[in-house]
Amino acid sequence: MPEKIFYTDSGKGGVLVLLHGFCETHQVWEDSIKEYSKHFSVLAFDLPGVGKSAGLKEGFKISDVASSILKVLAALKIKKVVMAGHSLGGYVTLAAVEKQPELFAGFALFHSTSLADSSEKKESRNKVIEFVETHGAEAFIRPFIPPLFYNKQHPAIERLTKIALDGTPRQTLIGYTRAMRDRPEWSNVISLFNKPILFIAGQRDTIIPVESIHNQAKTAEKGEVRTLPEVVHMGMFEAPQLTTQLIINFTHRCYSSL
Repeated sequence: MPEKIFYTDSGKGGVLVLLHGFCETHQVWEDSIKEYSKHFSVLAFDLPGVGKSAGLKEGFKISDVASSILKVLAALKIKKVVMAGHSLGGYVTLAAVEKQPELFAGFALFHSTSLADSSEKKESRNKVIEFVETHGAEAFIRPFIPPLFYNKQHPAIERLTKIALDGTPRQTLIGYTRAMRDRPEWSNVISLFNKPILFIAGQRDTIIPVESIHNQAKTAEKGEVRTLPEVVHMGMFEAPQLTTQLIINFTHRCYSSL
């Protein structure tokens, strides 16, 4: 068993793997896991360097993160999964599908994209790195969380801020910012995958606009888009019942079509 990659394991049935986003841990899925585990065997990971998981060597790439998850699944002798990745977790999902497409019955990109960073976004990442190196993780995290929600008074903002502060050390934050900045485009993963892909988009998301998601889904053989109204980038908190049901329905379809 690969060491020091933390995950929770609950439920029985087809395997649903949940990967969290940037400045998150497996805890963002805690409420929805109660429902998912009624239908599936659910594995919710802390990505390397986050929460209770040991980190990767400095200079790691998104593909290295994907490899660490795939090693755990191989050690568990899991032959088929549906993977849902939120934001950064979606990038890890795409890298994992590229490496081992036969493992996947389907996958969901939850507020995520197959596109690489634009030059403007890369420069923004560089500024984040400079800021965190100078001021530390907390000074970045506290103002980072509220704009991810449409309702800036949403009660989950405080909860997510605590998750981020407790689970994202300074060097981890910098390392993932670099890895996201330098990730490749994975459009070919979308177009070559011949099983179901679910894209969940926030209607109010300026980080990953809905129009971009629709364009990506058109290139997929079995792609579908679900747009969450009055949601920015945190659908599991902003529209919990809807997003949970979307992923349950999608995962059932993936396994029934095998």
